[in-house]
Amino acid sequence: MDYYALPIANLIEELSKLPGIGRKTAQRLAFYILEMEPMEAEKLANSITTAKEKVKYCSVCCNLTDVDPCYICSNKKRDDSVICVVEGPKDVIAMERTREYTGLYHVLHGVISPMENIGPDSIRIKELLKRIQDGDVKEVILATNPTVEGEATAMYISKLLKPMGIKTTRIAHGIPVGGDLEYFDEVTLSKAMENRREI
Repeated sequence: MDYYALPIANLIEELSKLPGIGRKTAQRLAFYILEMEPMEAEKLANSITTAKEKVKYCSVCCNLTDVDPCYICSNKKRDDSVICVVEGPKDVIAMERTREYTGLYHVLHGVISPMENIGPDSIRIKELLKRIQDGDVKEVILATNPTVEGEATAMYISKLLKPMGIKTTRIAHGIPVGGDLEYFDEVTLSKAMENRREI
């Protein structure tokens, strides 16, 4: 990196550490930032600093928030008898975009993955169990991703909830609307058959 001034090389290096950002994209972003007006670059830097300082975990659902409890947990119009368990904060946003779900959430911040030394104690399962014991929860919807780790996490949680007598459901997986059967793998097709319903 001798052909870059040291501050540019450092900026490219830091940007390339972001997920999904390769060396070329980091270089493009670095030069874009350098061409910004000083006020715009300062706003970008301040927004990163402010987000790091002010965003924390909700004490109820473990989602990222700047107020505690978060706006979903403190919304009296939400159905507090249903909790949808998701892997991460981005999953909450995806569910909210549907405008169909009106219950509460619980964010695990990961999944059980023995290969990566992530066990049940490494994610927010204890907090979920405490919420269920302390509240009037009637149903837990397990909305982890349909990966091996997501399925293992859902099974683990469902086994913990069974003795509590809580209705535990799993979101359906299978073929997306607009998809062609010929393009899907065997696992996706078998899940679609397994989750079929009468019409």
